[in-house]
Amino acid sequence: MKNITSLRSRKARGFTLIEMLIATAVAGVLSSIAYPSFTGTVQKVRRTDALVAMLQVQAAQERWRSSNVSYGSLAEIRQGAVSPAKHYDIDLRATTETGYEVMATARGAQSRDIHCRTMKLVMSGMNPSYSSGPDAAHANPADINRQCWNL
Repeated sequence: MKNITSLRSRKARGFTLIEMLIATAVAGVLSSIAYPSFTGTVQKVRRTDALVAMLQVQAAQERWRSSNVSYGSLAEIRQGAVSPAKHYDIDLRATTETGYEVMATARGAQSRDIHCRTMKLVMSGMNPSYSSGPDAAHANPADINRQCWNL
Protein backbone atom coordinates (compact mmCIF):
# COMPACT_ATOMS: atom_id res chain seq x y z
CA MET A 1 0.00 0.00 0.00
CA LYS A 2 2.84 2.34 0.80
CA ASN A 3 4.40 1.85 -2.67
CA ILE A 4 1.21 2.81 -4.48
CA THR A 5 0.86 6.01 -2.43
CA SER A 6 4.45 7.08 -3.03
CA LEU A 7 4.13 6.27 -6.76
CA ARG A 8 1.01 8.44 -7.08
CA SER A 9 2.57 11.38 -5.27
CA ARG A 10 5.71 11.19 -7.43
CA LYS A 11 3.68 11.30 -10.67
CA ALA A 12 1.59 14.21 -9.46
CA ARG A 13 4.63 16.46 -8.95
CA GLY A 14 5.13 17.37 -12.67
CA PHE A 15 8.01 17.25 -15.14
CA THR A 16 11.61 16.56 -14.23
CA LEU A 17 14.47 18.73 -15.40
CA ILE A 18 15.55 16.09 -17.90
CA GLU A 19 12.06 15.95 -19.41
CA MET A 20 12.00 19.74 -19.74
CA LEU A 21 15.44 19.76 -21.43
CA ILE A 22 14.31 17.09 -23.90
CA ALA A 23 11.12 19.02 -24.70
CA THR A 24 13.15 22.23 -25.21
CA ALA A 25 15.62 20.42 -27.48
CA VAL A 26 12.81 18.97 -29.60
CA ALA A 27 11.18 22.41 -29.90
CA GLY A 28 14.53 23.92 -30.92
CA VAL A 29 15.11 21.33 -33.63
CA LEU A 30 11.60 21.74 -35.01
CA SER A 31 11.87 25.53 -35.09
CA SER A 32 15.27 25.41 -36.79
CA ILE A 33 13.68 23.35 -39.56
CA ALA A 34 10.51 25.44 -39.85
CA TYR A 35 12.01 28.96 -39.69
CA PRO A 36 13.92 28.91 -43.02
CA SER A 37 10.85 27.57 -44.78
CA PHE A 38 8.71 30.29 -43.21
CA THR A 39 11.09 33.11 -44.17
CA GLY A 40 11.37 31.74 -47.72
CA THR A 41 7.60 31.80 -48.06
CA VAL A 42 7.40 35.35 -46.69
CA GLN A 43 10.05 36.53 -49.18
CA LYS A 44 8.20 34.85 -52.04
CA VAL A 45 4.95 36.55 -51.06
CA ARG A 46 6.67 39.93 -50.77
CA ARG A 47 8.03 39.57 -54.33
CA THR A 48 4.43 39.98 -55.42
CA ASP A 49 4.73 43.57 -54.22
CA ALA A 50 7.42 44.19 -56.86
CA LEU A 51 5.34 42.47 -59.53
CA VAL A 52 2.32 44.61 -58.72
CA ALA A 53 4.39 47.81 -58.81
CA MET A 54 5.96 46.92 -62.16
CA LEU A 55 2.62 45.98 -63.70
CA GLN A 56 1.20 49.31 -62.52
CA VAL A 57 4.14 51.10 -64.17
CA GLN A 58 3.64 49.05 -67.34
CA ALA A 59 -0.06 49.94 -67.55
CA ALA A 60 0.63 53.61 -66.80
CA GLN A 61 3.38 53.69 -69.45
CA GLU A 62 1.04 52.33 -72.09
CA ARG A 63 -1.60 54.93 -71.18
CA TRP A 64 1.08 57.66 -71.37
CA ARG A 65 2.49 56.37 -74.67
CA SER A 66 -0.94 56.37 -76.30
CA SER A 67 -0.95 60.19 -76.04
CA ASN A 68 2.78 61.00 -76.31
CA VAL A 69 5.74 60.35 -78.58
CA SER A 70 7.81 58.45 -76.00
CA TYR A 71 7.40 56.68 -72.69
CA GLY A 72 7.36 58.87 -69.57
CA SER A 73 9.15 59.20 -66.25
CA LEU A 74 7.67 58.00 -62.97
CA ALA A 75 6.50 61.55 -62.23
CA GLU A 76 4.90 61.93 -65.67
CA ILE A 77 3.01 58.64 -65.42
CA ARG A 78 2.13 59.42 -61.78
CA GLN A 79 3.69 56.36 -60.22
CA GLY A 80 5.59 56.27 -56.93
CA ALA A 81 9.22 55.34 -56.44
CA VAL A 82 8.23 52.76 -53.80
CA SER A 83 6.10 49.65 -54.26
CA PRO A 84 2.59 49.60 -52.71
CA ALA A 85 3.62 47.57 -49.62
CA LYS A 86 6.98 49.39 -49.44
CA HIS A 87 9.16 46.28 -49.82
CA TYR A 88 10.83 47.53 -53.03
CA ASP A 89 12.23 50.76 -54.46
CA ILE A 90 11.05 51.33 -58.02
CA ASP A 91 13.34 52.96 -60.57
CA LEU A 92 12.44 53.74 -64.18
CA ARG A 93 15.47 53.69 -66.46
CA ALA A 94 16.16 54.23 -70.13
CA THR A 95 12.80 55.50 -71.36
CA THR A 96 12.79 55.93 -75.14
CA GLU A 97 10.24 56.06 -77.92
CA THR A 98 10.24 52.27 -78.19
CA GLY A 99 10.71 51.01 -74.66
CA TYR A 100 11.77 51.38 -71.05
CA GLU A 101 13.32 49.55 -68.11
CA VAL A 102 11.76 49.22 -64.66
CA MET A 103 13.97 48.06 -61.80
CA ALA A 104 12.64 46.95 -58.41
CA THR A 105 15.25 46.79 -55.65
CA ALA A 106 14.43 45.11 -52.35
CA ARG A 107 14.54 47.21 -49.21
CA GLY A 108 14.33 46.54 -45.48
CA ALA A 109 13.81 42.92 -44.46
CA GLN A 110 13.17 41.92 -48.07
CA SER A 111 16.79 42.72 -48.95
CA ARG A 112 17.67 39.38 -47.31
CA ASP A 113 16.09 37.71 -50.37
CA ILE A 114 19.54 37.04 -51.83
CA HIS A 115 18.70 35.66 -55.27
CA CYS A 116 15.79 37.99 -56.03
CA ARG A 117 17.02 41.25 -54.48
CA THR A 118 16.63 43.08 -57.81
CA MET A 119 13.94 42.44 -60.41
CA LYS A 120 13.92 44.08 -63.82
CA LEU A 121 11.25 44.39 -66.50
CA VAL A 122 12.48 45.55 -69.91
CA MET A 123 9.94 46.55 -72.54
CA SER A 124 11.35 46.72 -76.04
CA GLY A 125 8.57 47.48 -78.47
CA MET A 126 5.85 45.07 -77.43
CA ASN A 127 8.28 42.42 -76.15
CA PRO A 128 8.73 42.24 -72.38
CA SER A 129 11.71 40.48 -70.83
CA TYR A 130 12.11 39.67 -67.16
CA SER A 131 15.33 39.30 -65.21
CA SER A 132 16.39 39.16 -61.59
CA GLY A 133 19.56 38.92 -59.57
CA PRO A 134 21.36 39.55 -56.31
CA ASP A 135 22.19 43.09 -57.52
CA ALA A 136 21.76 45.25 -60.60
CA ALA A 137 25.03 44.08 -62.15
CA HIS A 138 24.42 40.32 -61.93
CA ALA A 139 21.61 38.28 -63.48
CA ASN A 140 20.28 34.94 -62.29
CA PRO A 141 20.31 31.80 -64.40
CA ALA A 142 16.98 30.95 -66.08
CA ASP A 143 15.73 28.50 -63.43
CA ILE A 144 16.26 30.92 -60.52
CA ASN A 145 14.84 33.77 -62.60
CA ARG A 146 11.62 31.78 -63.12
CA GLN A 147 11.38 31.25 -59.35
CA CYS A 148 11.81 34.97 -58.69
CA TRP A 149 9.11 35.89 -61.16
CA ASN A 150 6.85 32.93 -60.22
CA LEU A 151 6.79 31.86 -63.89
